Amino acid sequence: MNKFLLLTCLIILTSWHAFSQNPLVTHMFTADPTARVFNNKLYVFPSTDIVCEEGKSQNGFCMPSYNVFSTEDLTTWTDHGLIIDQTDVPWGKKDGFGMWAPDCVEKDGIYYYFFPAPPEDGKGFRRIGVATATSPEGPYTLEDNYIQGVEGIDPNVLIDDDGRAYLYYGGGENLKAVELNADMKSIKGKPKTIEKLPTRYKEGSFVFKKNGIYYFTFPHDQSGSEEISYATGKNPMGPFEYQGIIMDRFKDGIWTNHHSIVEYKKQWFIFYHHHDISNNQHLRSMRADSLFFDNKGAILKKEATLRGIGITKIDKPIQIDRYSKAHNLKVNRLKYADVVGWQLDYIKNGSYVTYNSVDFGNGTAKNVILKASSGMQGGTVNVFVANELIAKIKVTNTGNWDNWKEFKVPLDKTVKGIQNIKLVFEGNDSYLMNVDWIKFD
Repeated sequence: MNKFLLLTCLIILTSWHAFSQNPLVTHMFTADPTARVFNNKLYVFPSTDIVCEEGKSQNGFCMPSYNVFSTEDLTTWTDHGLIIDQTDVPWGKKDGFGMWAPDCVEKDGIYYYFFPAPPEDGKGFRRIGVATATSPEGPYTLEDNYIQGVEGIDPNVLIDDDGRAYLYYGGGENLKAVELNADMKSIKGKPKTIEKLPTRYKEGSFVFKKNGIYYFTFPHDQSGSEEISYATGKNPMGPFEYQGIIMDRFKDGIWTNHHSIVEYKKQWFIFYHHHDISNNQHLRSMRADSLFFDNKGAILKKEATLRGIGITKIDKPIQIDRYSKAHNLKVNRLKYADVVGWQLDYIKNGSYVTYNSVDFGNGTAKNVILKASSGMQGGTVNVFVANELIAKIKVTNTGNWDNWKEFKVPLDKTVKGIQNIKLVFEGNDSYLMNVDWIKFD
């Protein structure tokens, strides 16, 4: 069996395992996440990566369908299931495997889902279709034909304050914009090329409005893989002035990145993707991180993190390998056959790791538990909360590096509320231990 197909099967079988922040979803491969807020809930509409038969892929990608996900706490994600499959699209190729980045917006109580697909009639590389529903979760009704006068990929729709809607799309040297008619299914006039953007490949336009300024954001390949960049303007159709990079390109074997930016509960977030689970750039996983602006409205450059977003409660193991910061250690996949997860390893004397925003509630936790392994002498783990030492955990030899054991000690202090935790490792000059998770009870 192909090793990536095997991985896909394992992920499906372990869909109920929760593994902390980034990636957001571990039971399937998700890319190109478009995040939207509907009815005080955050929804994400990604594309889907799978492994398919040889000769079926599009540019190496095999993308047959769309699911929708939602969250209210930014930590627990609900998969509402399949909403559109390539075989459902009346005008699309039934085995095109080219269902790339989608978008969804709401107007007058109707949810409009925009998506690209290879057309059955062969007229164009991708056409953009529309489906409608009365709920973000569907069911969706597909239009019989694609939007006339539009050819391209990665549709994005902005509904302005005056109710007028604009469609952004395209890839390559040119990104385009056009106003939609009131029916949200046809265009008004002809598409316009967005000018004065950096040269070389661009795609995945995502436009949002903040304090009267239109932010035109896009993935851009200027140095070997895609970074996320942006321009700003005072009109939804431009002109836009290039401002700079939001997120640097990845340098670990993944060429694409594709994003969306949304405000939820008074915090801005950027959603994007990486190849955390597969280490295969054609099998991606969606991520999210907090995003910030300076007092003049400029987007502050964002470094992709493992920690991601959301507040972690202590009722479950904390996946410390999804850390906020770390020093002198590594992260590698767990060797369990039936789990999608990671471990901290190559830990030495003086190594440390931090994990932010842990909710200790009203202070009921009395103990701390560490799941660790060691093929050497082990070492001591100093547990800090708010820069106070609250426990010292002695980890002993467990037999080998893949033989895991739980080490439990009482807390020296009562901890309440939302706090940041830090583990500092002590021992001899050899590698000390591996760590899977930490838990408070």
